Amino acid sequence: MPVESGNSAAARQAKQKRKSHSLSIRRTNSTEQERPAIHRDMLEGQDSKLPMALRSNLLDLFGQIEREFENLYLENIELRREIESLNERLAGEGQTVDGGDLSKGALKTKASHSTSQLSQKLKTTYKASTSKTWRPLAPIITTVKKSESIVSSFKATTSRAVCQLVKEYVGHRDGIWDLSVTRTQPLVLGTASADHCAMLWSIETGKCLLKYAGHAGSVNSIKFHPTEQMALTASGDQTAHIWRYMVQLPLPQPPADISASLDDDVDFSDKDEADGEADGPNECPTVRVASTTLRSHQGVVIAADWLVGGKQVVTASWDRAANLYDVETSELVHTLTGHDQELTHCCTHPTQRLVVTSSRDTTFRLWDFRDPSIHSVNVFQGHTDTVTSAVFTVGDNVVSGSDDRTVKVWDLKNMRSPIATIRTDSAVNRISVSANQRIIALPHDNRQVRLFDMTGVRLARLPRSNRQGHRRMVCCSAWNEENQACNLFTCGFDRQAIGWNINIPALLQEK
Repeated sequence: MPVESGNSAAARQAKQKRKSHSLSIRRTNSTEQERPAIHRDMLEGQDSKLPMALRSNLLDLFGQIEREFENLYLENIELRREIESLNERLAGEGQTVDGGDLSKGALKTKASHSTSQLSQKLKTTYKASTSKTWRPLAPIITTVKKSESIVSSFKATTSRAVCQLVKEYVGHRDGIWDLSVTRTQPLVLGTASADHCAMLWSIETGKCLLKYAGHAGSVNSIKFHPTEQMALTASGDQTAHIWRYMVQLPLPQPPADISASLDDDVDFSDKDEADGEADGPNECPTVRVASTTLRSHQGVVIAADWLVGGKQVVTASWDRAANLYDVETSELVHTLTGHDQELTHCCTHPTQRLVVTSSRDTTFRLWDFRDPSIHSVNVFQGHTDTVTSAVFTVGDNVVSGSDDRTVKVWDLKNMRSPIATIRTDSAVNRISVSANQRIIALPHDNRQVRLFDMTGVRLARLPRSNRQGHRRMVCCSAWNEENQACNLFTCGFDRQAIGWNINIPALLQEK
């Protein structure tokens, strides 16, 4: 009969599907079958409502999933080794690989973009956190940066400048967000770290001179007073502190031969937990009380800077506002609103009462306080992602860097379009511009630091092999115009700051 034959046909099909599914589950070799048998024996004595046959099938399935993950894990390790070997060989031989020869170029670009987004999420979360979150995030950041290095290592490095590592400043117990050099004598280096501390260092010896431990959150920026021995720090505890310091420089020591201690066969990219723990500044004097505390923000204070003259300071916060304070009275003078999302940076003009604020809303704004009766604002639109920093040059230019992997040079008299655009292969963090040589230093998420002139011509890439350079994301760069032997500083997630000697040929400076 039709009904019965249809039912029997459907039953046979269902039985065949169950049989096929059961066979596909049990496609394992003899060694792999031993492990589920052990699990079944262990489960016999356990109380469960499931039938033994169903439990056995579940164990088989989980066993296969475990083996698949093991295979993927081993393949991933082998792939990392091959990538690192290729990167080191290309860096050592100065070779390049044509992008047209890469069969999966589009896939690499997509992967690099996704890792850049992950890096930005880590940075955003971490600037308000405590040092306890650093250790579990370290392996994740390592994997992200190694993935991004696949793309960056294939680009040509045509060095037009001589770059040499001079000194390493190791002592922080967490990533370093920002650094700055004093504007008055004695010249010292200041660093701001996620370990809740700011430190002052001897540039020549690399010794810690002073530690400020007055904040209750990550210290996100540090800037020095233009004429007095005072520092301004911004923190994830929603405050900015002004504190005084007095340091005595130690006698300079003969420079150590860094190259003689290098082992070319060792990769130091993952050796970050041991470094810095034993070398910490145990004997460093500590200041714990601020002379002035600025409290008006409702979110993380991500950056702060002194206005020309040092009588006022400006702070930028994740509450989407920037505040202008009077230093002497600690009173709030202006609240600068208009950004649609969290602020990422603020910078003041060296000679005029101008402030520029950057934001995640893809814009940066120029605030003019030259007229005491009114302040005007201009909006610069040209990026497609978070503007991580915007800084003034000596002239009438502003240079902005973004997570959209571009750096743009703007003329303050013409806001409609940039006069130069620099395209890179990784997100750009807090940039700096040399006042004397007009060179832009670009710190990247992919551990690289590149130098460009104001027209967008690439001059050099700082060395990064073994211990020559940063092993994590580079967060900030700062020029030192007063010391030609060590005239550029960089810092990053590897918990160290590095001093560099950058020598630009006179012919390039004339151009």
